[in-house]
Amino acid sequence: MSASGKPILYSYFRSSCSWRVRIALALKGINYETVPINLIKDGGQQFSEEFEALNPMKQVPALKIDGIIIGQSLAIIEYLEETRPTPRLLPQDPKKKASVRMISDLISSGIQPLQNLSVLKQMGDNPQPWAQKVIISGFDALEKILQSTAGKYCVGDEVSMADLCLVPQVANAERFNVDLTPYPTINHINKTLLALEAFQVSHPSRQPDTPTELRA
Repeated sequence: MSASGKPILYSYFRSSCSWRVRIALALKGINYETVPINLIKDGGQQFSEEFEALNPMKQVPALKIDGIIIGQSLAIIEYLEETRPTPRLLPQDPKKKASVRMISDLISSGIQPLQNLSVLKQMGDNPQPWAQKVIISGFDALEKILQSTAGKYCVGDEVSMADLCLVPQVANAERFNVDLTPYPTINHINKTLLALEAFQVSHPSRQPDTPTELRA
């Protein structure tokens, strides 16, 4: 906790994993302080000794809250869900809850890590084709799944952890110029979610460390 008693989020404006957590904090009305960790500057501030002491994986986000430090976005969201359960981000119904976790894991384990900064650095001077390939492969599967689970949002008509994963991943797809035409369900849900205040205030274009030229 900070000197003011607020949780501290170690975040990078463009990090999709950080964005997931920012949405959760906004939805649950949790006041927090942001400590920006620039993944590009100084060779990557996540590799500093100071930050490694907080998160040995040297990744954002990390959340300092209730006397502990939690890394990994879904672990953070689940902790917030268990300690601050309103509004609910995991359905009570076991089948719907399984669908939320399945979609969340598909994105957070099956798509995003394959196109994140550390992987793209290994792809040479033109990493975009690789990023497009892994996102398209994941979205092909995700579109089919959402056709059976979606209502207004990813699973039914209540915002869930799955939605917190979807919006940042669509933003990644747009950044890598993926054609989203084949994914009408993904597109519709994404547009519906982006109209919600929690998704707007947490947006990469509105963060303390957003560069001036990228600010909304």
